Amino acid sequence: MIPSPRQLTTHVRRLAHLSLAELTQLWPEFQTLPLPMPLAVRERIFSPLVTFWLFLSQVLSENGSCRESVRKVLAWLLIQEGKTASPGTSAYCQARQRLPESLLEEICGLGVRHLEGKTGPADRWWGRTVKVVDGSSVSMPDTPENQKLYPQPKTQKPGCGFPVMRLVAVFSLATGALLAVARSALSVGETTLLRQLEAIFQAGDVLLADRGFSGYLQLYLLIQRGVDAVVRNHQRRSVGLKLLRQLSPGDRLLQWVKTKQCPDWLERPVWEQIPNEISVREITVTVTVPGFRSQTLILITTLLDSSAFPKQAFADLYRRRWMAELFLRDIKISLGMDVLRCKTPTMIHKELWMYLIAYNLIRTLIFRAALQHAVLPFRVSFKGTVATVRQWAPLMAALDPTDDRLYRLQQALLTYLAKDLLPDRPNRTEPRARKRRPKAYQLLSGHRHHFKEIPHRGRYRKKA
Repeated sequence: MIPSPRQLTTHVRRLAHLSLAELTQLWPEFQTLPLPMPLAVRERIFSPLVTFWLFLSQVLSENGSCRESVRKVLAWLLIQEGKTASPGTSAYCQARQRLPESLLEEICGLGVRHLEGKTGPADRWWGRTVKVVDGSSVSMPDTPENQKLYPQPKTQKPGCGFPVMRLVAVFSLATGALLAVARSALSVGETTLLRQLEAIFQAGDVLLADRGFSGYLQLYLLIQRGVDAVVRNHQRRSVGLKLLRQLSPGDRLLQWVKTKQCPDWLERPVWEQIPNEISVREITVTVTVPGFRSQTLILITTLLDSSAFPKQAFADLYRRRWMAELFLRDIKISLGMDVLRCKTPTMIHKELWMYLIAYNLIRTLIFRAALQHAVLPFRVSFKGTVATVRQWAPLMAALDPTDDRLYRLQQALLTYLAKDLLPDRPNRTEPRARKRRPKAYQLLSGHRHHFKEIPHRGRYRKKA
């Protein structure tokens, strides 16, 4: 029996007051979730609703361990009901396994729709919704189940690497929300994964991506859906180009000619039905920053009207493509999704969805604070917001939902977030380099049970 929304809201508020679902006070719009919550079966400590919010607080916590979540439940159980339970994590882990992955995906979609519904015409680029695409990867524990579905890179020796999952993510450029994600093993390319996400693009959208998504077939499929693209031209594309018209210096219309080679994943008859030519616009942009060498970028777009979309607009837009890298950094580094923890692919997928839900909820808080205090959303610190949530959630959970102090705390939270602005540092260089050196440990070059550690390794160094 599925409870009514009113019953579910009442239950959630009761749990929030008891601090097991402390995060509900931060996101009241998520108090009614489509989680199965049978009322006719025996009462469990880890009901689906409690398990979901504990799982969410687990991915948002700095420790991120199951033991920490169980300790919270044990303290609540003793204070509120005078009962004790096993300190083991088995019951909680089993409760997490009972959460359907499809429902976590649905909840993630609810967060996206709620956040995107707050945008307006001012958040669009020349009246268009821009969705930025980028690829990444995450690591996971080295278990036989994970290795089977997500094998480690072939360049690594057996027993020395970790399973790796390839991801392709689609973000909203206006809000930073993660709209959709596709996953696979490293053997599947990023363009193949992007084709799995075609449904996320609506007619009139603009896809913004790097040169890895600038293929002929990729652009043709987008044109067929009424979606335009702004991508960087691939450095190896120098043939199959016909000049149609020179629009202005550094701005011209080209005709791309389809190659004779059919992609491996596409059937030959389908490839032959695709038109032999498509029209694109090539824009050459010179980036000049004082103190740095000038850099020339060649952009490709299917927006052919130079009067409606001037050349400089594309230069400004492509510069914002780097936001996708920052969004991925927020998820992987600030939230800690870079290395997942679960031992099986089934739980890895659920853990992935929980991180994406947490990321979008943080973005919701940031966008709410930015709207209320008239600041730019991306000037609000993502990491600072995560730290604020970690500290404020337990305090807000201690208040009754009807207490006026709770509302004042919520408003104060948004005010402090809006004041925690990142410094405006245009043209700042951010090299992908590490200043702090790692420890002088040996590298694991074989299986652990075969590896031999060199004693006193710090005393022996090669002479210069």
